[in-house]
Amino acid sequence: MKWRKPAPPGQRQGRKLSLKRLKKISLLLVLAATVIVVLAVWGPETLAIYRDKGILNQIQAQETETGTEGYRYSLSGNEKVYILSKCLDSQAQPESEQNALTRAETDYQGVAGTYAFVANKKEASEERDSSASGIELCNRGIRELKERGILPEEVGEIREDSYQALLYSAIYVPEPRNSVLVWRVGMGAAVQNAYSESCLLDAYVDADTGKVYEFYARTDISSWTEVDADGIAAAWAEYMGLEAPLEYENANPLSENTPYFKKYSFAGMEDDNTIVTIGYYEGINELYLKISR
Repeated sequence: MKWRKPAPPGQRQGRKLSLKRLKKISLLLVLAATVIVVLAVWGPETLAIYRDKGILNQIQAQETETGTEGYRYSLSGNEKVYILSKCLDSQAQPESEQNALTRAETDYQGVAGTYAFVANKKEASEERDSSASGIELCNRGIRELKERGILPEEVGEIREDSYQALLYSAIYVPEPRNSVLVWRVGMGAAVQNAYSESCLLDAYVDADTGKVYEFYARTDISSWTEVDADGIAAAWAEYMGLEAPLEYENANPLSENTPYFKKYSFAGMEDDNTIVTIGYYEGINELYLKISR
């Protein structure tokens, strides 16, 4: 057997240190792997429990930026005009009281059960500010109608001391989320009788957009021949975001208490149409555009 020379003492000590270091590193790796396995198994569940404690059994409040109370689905122009027209048909005709005296009673059976026109109740302290908002929107609508040639230039803006604005919801009852919020703006009968100049009498104004759906106005127009009904209908359709109007050919000549009117048809909902009437009352020089029957 061949004899080997023993390693020097320093070399033997270095080998012992290397083995100890390897053992420490192996132990650390085992501990790290164990921690990773534990976190992978119980970590997500523990984190979820911790997060749930901050959410469950607590009331969470969040502010929303809406201009009106409640939530309403976004409707197209055709849908809004149609729903409002049906709701108005379930109510008394929205016109000046002077003309209402000459208008025959009409039975709208079957409509009131599907469409509802409901007043929005306000606190007494809010009534003044609420009415002011409606009148401001109406004046904006008057200006735009005159710019588009729908209303004569002589029709002036309205004032709070002579008009009242009330907020209503026009609701399609089977789907209440389909609703239109509108201001009904009108001049009282006593004030109407005191006014002889051109002025707005009644109007329905969209509470969100300020668009005027329907109006009655006293004007300086002295004859039906001065009224460009086709031009007004086309301008109003563009103003409301509707397609071009179609002349309503089956209009009953007795449907209005004036011989001076023309009716137009627009697409509505459920394969039904909205009928829009442009008319004129001779003698009192009143021009009107209405979406109700």
